[in-house]
Amino acid sequence: MNTSQQSVGSVGAQAQRSTELPVKVRYCLYARKSTESEERQVLSIDSQIKEMLQLAERDGLEIVDIRRESHSAKDSGERPVFNEIVKDIRSGRYTGILTWAPDRLSRNAGDLGSLVDLMDQKLLLEIKTYGQHFTNSPNEKFLLMILCSQAKLENDNKSVNVKRGLRMRCEMGLWPAPAPTGYLNEKRIDRKGYVMVDPERAPVIKQMFEKVAFEGWSGRKIYHWLKFDMNFRSATSNKPLTLSNIYRLLQTPFFYGTFEYPMGSGNWYKGQHTPLITREVFEKAREKLKRSEIKYTDKQFVFSRIMTCGRCGSGVTAEDKYKKLANGDVAHYVYYGCNRSRNLQCKEGYIREEEVIKQLVAVIGELEMNEGVIKKKFDEEYKRMTKFQKSFLNIHNDGSLEKDFDAKRYSNHVLSHGTIEEKRELLNCIKNKILLKEKEILLVS
Repeated sequence: MNTSQQSVGSVGAQAQRSTELPVKVRYCLYARKSTESEERQVLSIDSQIKEMLQLAERDGLEIVDIRRESHSAKDSGERPVFNEIVKDIRSGRYTGILTWAPDRLSRNAGDLGSLVDLMDQKLLLEIKTYGQHFTNSPNEKFLLMILCSQAKLENDNKSVNVKRGLRMRCEMGLWPAPAPTGYLNEKRIDRKGYVMVDPERAPVIKQMFEKVAFEGWSGRKIYHWLKFDMNFRSATSNKPLTLSNIYRLLQTPFFYGTFEYPMGSGNWYKGQHTPLITREVFEKAREKLKRSEIKYTDKQFVFSRIMTCGRCGSGVTAEDKYKKLANGDVAHYVYYGCNRSRNLQCKEGYIREEEVIKQLVAVIGELEMNEGVIKKKFDEEYKRMTKFQKSFLNIHNDGSLEKDFDAKRYSNHVLSHGTIEEKRELLNCIKNKILLKEKEILLVS
């Protein structure tokens, strides 16, 4: 027998003797609360721990750590506490897991596979539950996999049954989710899925659609009307609707009697609920909103969304103004002013773009800037200029052309002569907060 065969043989003999010797298992007690509603009879986390500690004391088990977790075990790799336990087992912190039942550990193939792998590597010596224990024995590992796979099967079947039930409700015209603002869910068990008109809020929702459809109100104007004039609050949170809530409601077909479920699936249903508006009103309101969005998003202004109103803290918006001159020409001006998102009654006036630039140039020395980014833009502009001079003007830089960089001078040049894109890039390099108050530009560090 050669040396390598002797070595292999001796290792195998040692491994065999080691499995025969009793090994002191150090346990991590793992308790997880199930999130599935059908498992109401399962013990809570605290009672699981109490029962397991009593079992450990009775059997003389060494508990190294107690870990609690509330995450569902149905998705692989999504439980941070379980992942930490696997990591600690690999590091040798403990060699066993004590838990209430096998399905506390895994309801998916990925996590189950990681446990079995640890057993195969002899890093995880035992999994002990209230009524069973599993070691690195083929039969016991097989039983463990069956029990956890059964839990996964129950999860999968439960998901199928829930989806089937929701689909059946939708086909009956019943809304399978919390009622939208303007409606209330019926509380009776025999009327599950039915919604009724909210007598307090439904008339206001109807007016909201009509004001957008027939009076051309914007979403922001609706927001101020609901918050300040109507003191409108949702039934669930008792809080005013946010601007995003309002836009979402104005694009919800449920209010004229139909709905899509799940959202984006293309599955449409005719609802049994009472519509608040007609489809014509809904389509007209949506078209008006679309035009309003195009009006305010297509146009780019230099200082829009960069300045803040110094009076009320709202953003500063911009708008074009055109004036016909005596000689027939048309003058174009850009004005900036408070968008009144926080205070509809804000008294801040408007200021012309030229005046904003003039005031910024005047305080250019006080600006805190990211000079590294500005220097990069300056170098790019310098290279572009020298390349143009060489290619089209036949001017070759012999080194006499100075390239001294001055962030303040370059910023002054961009503000005075740059394009809209160049000006916005420059303003993004300014660290100061820019306020507009009483038609004056103020800088806040």
